[in-house]
Amino acid sequence: MEANEAQELQENAEHAAHERTMRPVAFTMSVVAVLVAIVTVLGHGTHTAAVLDQDKATDQWNYYQAHKIRANDTALAADLLSVVTIADKDTAKKLAKSYADHQEKWAGSLKEEQEKAEGLEAKVEKDEARAGYYDLGEVLLEIGLVVTSITLLTRTHAYWFVGLGFSVAGIVAAVLGLLLK
Repeated sequence: MEANEAQELQENAEHAAHERTMRPVAFTMSVVAVLVAIVTVLGHGTHTAAVLDQDKATDQWNYYQAHKIRANDTALAADLLSVVTIADKDTAKKLAKSYADHQEKWAGSLKEEQEKAEGLEAKVEKDEARAGYYDLGEVLLEIGLVVTSITLLTRTHAYWFVGLGFSVAGIVAAVLGLLLK
């Protein structure tokens, strides 16, 4: 065996040893990349749900306001009817009764409409809080992925451990988003 061949065998053995030590790092990067994708999709879906729920809340508040305006208009008409002299007393009584019935009906439904709108707004706030955790998880996972990839360039395992730390923090943030209901 010549000296060149011995040196090549030694270099190949060293390269194979480095490759074996970098396999866990490469595997970690693959897993973290998949987690980044999952958390990103969860975050985007949650932001979309928040926007749709905000739209529903806005519609509900508009519905509430429409009923409130009708109730106020009916109250004004009833007040006007009580101070105006009308020749046909029976018609005036029927109108007053009709207005009173509407007022009673709308008084109950206004409270329900308001509660529905407030419930939808609370749902929006929860969605946004969950989305915030997902966004934080995504950022931390991405940082973990980048820092871990530095290990492949420098062959220094300290970067791998730092990257794992960021990745674990990202996973914790995403799990908190999942648990927040």
